[in-house]
Amino acid sequence: MKVPRWLKWSLLLVVGLVLLAALLVGGFWWWLHPDYSRSPAVVYTPPGEPAFTIERLTPARPNGAGILVMISGSWRSKREASQDLVVAPLLRRGYTVFMVMHGSQPEYTVMQLIGQVRRATRFVRLHAREYGVDPQRLGVVGGSSGGHLSLMIATRGDDGDPAATDPVERASSRVQAVAVFYPVTDLLNLGRSTENPGDGGPPKSFVRAFGPDSTNLAVWKGIGRETSPIYHVTTNLPPTLIVHGSADTLVPLDQSERFQQRAQELGREVKLIVRPGKKHGWPTMIFDVRLFAQWFDRWLTPANPPA
Repeated sequence: MKVPRWLKWSLLLVVGLVLLAALLVGGFWWWLHPDYSRSPAVVYTPPGEPAFTIERLTPARPNGAGILVMISGSWRSKREASQDLVVAPLLRRGYTVFMVMHGSQPEYTVMQLIGQVRRATRFVRLHAREYGVDPQRLGVVGGSSGGHLSLMIATRGDDGDPAATDPVERASSRVQAVAVFYPVTDLLNLGRSTENPGDGGPPKSFVRAFGPDSTNLAVWKGIGRETSPIYHVTTNLPPTLIVHGSADTLVPLDQSERFQQRAQELGREVKLIVRPGKKHGWPTMIFDVRLFAQWFDRWLTPANPPA
């Protein structure tokens, strides 16, 4: 029995599509699994305090720069294996990645978390040489609360305390470039956020995260200002990339727009990429991390240091 020509071509088309799909899936899997080594987690907090850790991922071909990744959501920190996939574009471009864990609210206040991640930055810089990283080529990455903490590092970085007995505290907490997703930047002006209580107080779901005094509006004004990156932008702000969805109702786009405006007033570079119709997170964010890698390529290479 002769097979009809149309059936033969239909079968060839189906086989071709299956092979193409397999190639695409295989290519995507390969892209998400760069060759790297994982070092045991090290404690960066001071002796006698709760132990929070940094885990180092070293690519097969390091480029000499390091990226601190804030493992943070809702100001809580939990390490999951899937997070390695998120940083795959950074590893593929040769960046040594430092996965930073911090305490979780409400056990620790946001103010304490800021102190913890700033210390983590000092710790990485102090040990950078032994990690094969240039201490003057550090970037920071985070999303949502991790983006907020990243910007607090960026805006509150200092040169360290030369009189400190702890060598970690003598190290600088500055970073040279920043790339974040949808960060809250102004806790005193939440705008159309679903977390806006309407009375000028702290975010509705995170009152306890800012300590028992945050319910006192007079005290909150000080806490909110102290923990909002927008009030600490200076001419030392490192180059910053923000990716934000236009339909985000938890952290409205306005938060990033006003931060960018404030930075530009001081002559600092903040690039804002808006994803139309996207909310607080979207499935294709992994591809935006490629933009993060490109941003760091621009600012963390020896030929292009930040101004």
